[in-house]
Amino acid sequence: MTASSHPRSGFRLADLTWVDAADLIGDGLPVVIPIGAASRAHGPHLPLGTDRLVVEVVAERLLASLPVLVAPCIAQGFQPAFMDYPGSQHIEADTFQALVTEIIEGYLRHGAERILLLNNGISTEAPLKLVAQTILQRHGVRIATADLPRLGSTSASADDLDERDTSLLLAIAPALVRLDRLEQMAEDAAEDDEDGFIEGDDEPRLLSLRRPLRFTPEERAGGVLNRTGTTGDATTATAEKGERLLAAVIDEIVADLRQLWPDL
Repeated sequence: MTASSHPRSGFRLADLTWVDAADLIGDGLPVVIPIGAASRAHGPHLPLGTDRLVVEVVAERLLASLPVLVAPCIAQGFQPAFMDYPGSQHIEADTFQALVTEIIEGYLRHGAERILLLNNGISTEAPLKLVAQTILQRHGVRIATADLPRLGSTSASADDLDERDTSLLLAIAPALVRLDRLEQMAEDAAEDDEDGFIEGDDEPRLLSLRRPLRFTPEERAGGVLNRTGTTGDATTATAEKGERLLAAVIDEIVADLRQLWPDL
């Protein structure tokens, strides 16, 4: 079981014995580390595990296209904006960085020379940049990172994140999308507009300044009121949009990896 005998497909590390893992790492297969929260609010219509579900599907499709080793998903992360919603979990930036750094160093210790962080999060982007810099300074290894919200047909903004996530879930796990609540959310938004109230309208759009965000379902000092825990309008989401987005994301990552590592 070597890279040369499987030139177009990869393996899940969790499915291998340590002997097989040693052989494949020794053959130079890149290690792909998915990172996606298994417990973050995405509104009342999407599961807490949306980020993890999406990044694991992306990893599976990469595995089907390239000779890579897909590591188990890191399913906890730095998610301060949604920590007030029940079920959401958040770990501090230092803890998250230490966790990812130690996992990467474990693979380096076993002989891996090429590592890709497959990140499905926005708040995790900044800590992961510091992780990559730490690995470079300590070990002289340049870690590659693919930030999924920045890939595909359009880069995600706060206005379209919910449509994007909902489309992806409709494509990969439609049974987990609460369409009945999606309809209710649209009705509630229309009522809010009629009342002259828009969630989070106390947060001005600043062109040159930036401040941290902490959404809250109830009034809280320093928080931005967001009763549903959504960012954007999900009513226009479709499974077709999700499939097109997934295909575009995979195409971009595969093209870049083959440019970075031409032997793949």
